[in-house]
Amino acid sequence: MRLFITFDNDSISPDIQPLWGFATYIELPQKDLMFDTGSDGRVLLKNMAKMGLSASNASRLFLSHPHWDHIGGLDSVIELNPTLPITLTSSFSPRLVANLRSLGHEVQVIQEPTLIDDGLWSTGAMGEIGEQGLVISTPKGAILVVGCAHPGIVQMVRRAKELVGEVLYAIGGFHLFWSGADEIWQVARALKAEGLSFVTPTHCSGDVAKEIFAQVFGDGYIPGGAGRVIELSKLAVV
Repeated sequence: MRLFITFDNDSISPDIQPLWGFATYIELPQKDLMFDTGSDGRVLLKNMAKMGLSASNASRLFLSHPHWDHIGGLDSVIELNPTLPITLTSSFSPRLVANLRSLGHEVQVIQEPTLIDDGLWSTGAMGEIGEQGLVISTPKGAILVVGCAHPGIVQMVRRAKELVGEVLYAIGGFHLFWSGADEIWQVARALKAEGLSFVTPTHCSGDVAKEIFAQVFGDGYIPGGAGRVIELSKLAVV
């Protein structure tokens, strides 16, 4: 089980291009998933190729919410994988859904919390924007992947806990780049109190949040950045 950060504002390698947005590629024992597509398909596919990945191998694309920096690479992805099943929320344009279906895609439209596949849940469309998070059950605890956490990262973790029990790890944009330090400290401590052991705040989290989360979580803070590969199977509470 591995998670590849394929698109992020920062990069860990000169070979991987940073750009505003977020996307990941997730290798699971029986399938590969893509989560969001960043803001630019050419950059996404080039980054993926540098990391030894191809959109043609994905078995499903999970789109968190309909903002440009998370769906900008959609056309490039489905050009490589023209029958790729897509899971999105009811906040997406019905015209987009109809167009994708006319192109031959199975499109799953989510409103309520939903079991997508064995061990894979959607939190359901949350908040005014109708954002969903991806919840991956593992024997060690659940993993929550979010795009921007517009509904609030703490609220999304709590929803994930309602679905699967304990959440071990949260990764993605925590939408704290406009927040003051006091608020960020509160969020970090609240996540710790919810039982999280590991976090990777990326994209719209902001540099101040990364510094504070590193202090609160210590060794449980895993840096993000495009090009990062996270061995999910090795995450364990010591």
